[in-house]
Amino acid sequence: MTQPSAPVSPALVAAFAPNGTLRASINLGNPILANKDAATGAPVGVSVDLAREFARRLGVDIELVQFEKAAASVDAVKNEKADIGFFAIDPARSEGLLFTAPYVLIEGGYLVPESSALTDNAQIDARGHRISVGSGSAYDLFLTREIRAAEIVRLQGAGPALAALRSGEVEVAAGIRQMLEGEARRAPGVRVLPGRFMVIQQAMGTPASRGAQAQALLAGFVEEMKASGFVADALKRHRIEGASVAPAA
Repeated sequence: MTQPSAPVSPALVAAFAPNGTLRASINLGNPILANKDAATGAPVGVSVDLAREFARRLGVDIELVQFEKAAASVDAVKNEKADIGFFAIDPARSEGLLFTAPYVLIEGGYLVPESSALTDNAQIDARGHRISVGSGSAYDLFLTREIRAAEIVRLQGAGPALAALRSGEVEVAAGIRQMLEGEARRAPGVRVLPGRFMVIQQAMGTPASRGAQAQALLAGFVEEMKASGFVADALKRHRIEGASVAPAA
């Protein structure tokens, strides 16, 4: 349960919700952060809970602007079609956005065919290997900087990236470890390599035009949500595995 919070100044309320409604960009392509309720079709998840709580703190209504891919969710906030969003921190996304510290840490992993000779993450970056990724995702941005010999095959979301592995179009699929483990359970023929190749730092963000005071308010909100147990409770309530609450900034 959240505690009563100090009132937010009208100027900061207006900075976040200039039209009186807080528009929150929700990425449904990351199941650790958000999903659709099976019964109602409404978005649910950790990011949705945080968005609703932040709107409550501001004293405004909430509008959940839904996207299927991280890149589209990021662009909505950069282009001020949303007021806040929930993204992986990455240097390639820094322009036009102000980030908080992370609230959740997620592991990035590799999926390979069951018959593959690959057994270790260090073997992936080799000539002749093709790695499928969701275009514009946090792991796409990371691997674009880090991969030297293998080929990155960018596809429109996690689903096509996984399908490319099963069809033999690529030798490896990269993604959120929990999602890859779910794919391996869904049908035989693939396995997740042990360990991780990156830790994805999920944070909240707002357009840079909203200013430093707005960033400070959002950053303080995230720290309070971590310290109070709000984030941990949300992960538990939504039965999320494979993610952990980020340490205090």
